[in-house]
This record gives sequence, C-alpha cells and structure tokens, in this order.
Amino acid sequence: MRLRVEGIKKQFENKEVLKGASFTFEQGKIYGLIGRNGAGKTTFFNCLNEDILVDEGSYVLEDNGVTRPLQAEDLGYVLSTPVVPEFLTAREFLKFFLDINKNRLKDTKSIDEYLEFMKIKEEDRDKLLKDYSHGMKNKVQMLVNFIANPMVLLLDEPLTSFDVIVADEMKRLLREMKNDHIIIFSTHIMELALDLCDEIVILNEGILTEIPKQNLDNTQYKDRIINALKGEENDSDI
Repeated sequence: MRLRVEGIKKQFENKEVLKGASFTFEQGKIYGLIGRNGAGKTTFFNCLNEDILVDEGSYVLEDNGVTRPLQAEDLGYVLSTPVVPEFLTAREFLKFFLDINKNRLKDTKSIDEYLEFMKIKEEDRDKLLKDYSHGMKNKVQMLVNFIANPMVLLLDEPLTSFDVIVADEMKRLLREMKNDHIIIFSTHIMELALDLCDEIVILNEGILTEIPKQNLDNTQYKDRIINALKGEENDSDI
C-alpha cells in the first residue's frame, strides 16, 4: 500500500504555505517529516485529514496499481495538542469509542486491558480527562488511534509530552506497527527523527523532498538535513 500525494497547494490570504507538495509514502516505513517552525507541517496533516480543503492537488491510496480516495477510516491523526472530551473519564471515553466503532473493530480487548497497555494507572482511570496532564491526554489520544488501527497514521509531535520511559515504549510500539501501516511522524527534534524514522522528508518552501541517507553517518546526515532546511542543498546533492 502507498499513499500518493500529488501537487498539494494551500494558501492562506497572501501566504502560500504548500506550493505543490508531492511525495509517495510507502507501507512498512516510518517517515520523519521535518521543517522549520511555520513550514506547514501541521497544514499538510490538516489537508490530508480534510480539516482544511486543499486549493489544488490530490492524495490517494494505491494498492497493486489500483487507486482509491483516502477515506476517514483510513486515517488516524494524533495532534500535538491533544483533543479529548474533558467531561468524560478515561474509562467512559474508551467505552464510548468502542461502542460507536464496534461494527468495524476486530479482536477488541477489555477497557482495563487497553488502559493497562497505555500505562494509565488504575487510580486515574475514573478521573475526568480535564484533570489529566498534557502527557496523559496524549496517551489517551494515542490509544484510540492505535485501537482504530488505520492504514495511515499522522503523528504531529506526539512524543514530546511523554517522559523518557513512556516515549521509549511508544517508539517500540511504532516500530512494531510499521509493517502494516504508513506512518508519518512530524517532529522538530532531529535526534528523535534519526533514531526512530526510516526515511527523512523535508518540508521547505512548500515542497516535500526526501533526504536519502545512503552511506552517511549520523553527523553527515544531520548536516545534510540542516543544509536542506537552510536551502543550501541543491538537486545534485540530493
């Protein structure tokens, strides 16, 4: 399975954020999406998730030469600022999520098994989500996306609010998941991208460009990424 993005353009008033962004993302890889602040990484995700409409361009799923539109159930989106129903407890939210999706979810577990899996303590499971920390809300947001098991998973700065141990567990889980998914991981932390991701894709000046690692060590590779972000790496270098 592949996610083929072709010529995405998006402009806000006089600012052109995406200027024909094109790329093909393949199943079985974690892609690190890197760009400077304001480069349009979240805008790109919001376009794929259809939270905002593109001005031009398309995005489709392709499987053995057959293409079809990207649908809501194909896509999971973990936002950098988690959005959860704060008037519910974690247990109530998970029950609601499982109930409304029961016809399409397979091999579901009990609520407590899911909460244990995400390392949410028993004493916190019946607390209102409004009383959760940012990191705990992010755990809940990640959990429902993992349960939904979409083909394409968009992760917008998902690990920055976790402590070291939980972040390491999430990285392990993403590595285990990647064979059956297309994972695009937006981050501004270079070391995290180099550690976790199979491919690095730069969003710079509204265009997506892959930076191949080839035979470079991490220091050389990091230098190439930084040069690309500065606009100092030309097509012959890439």
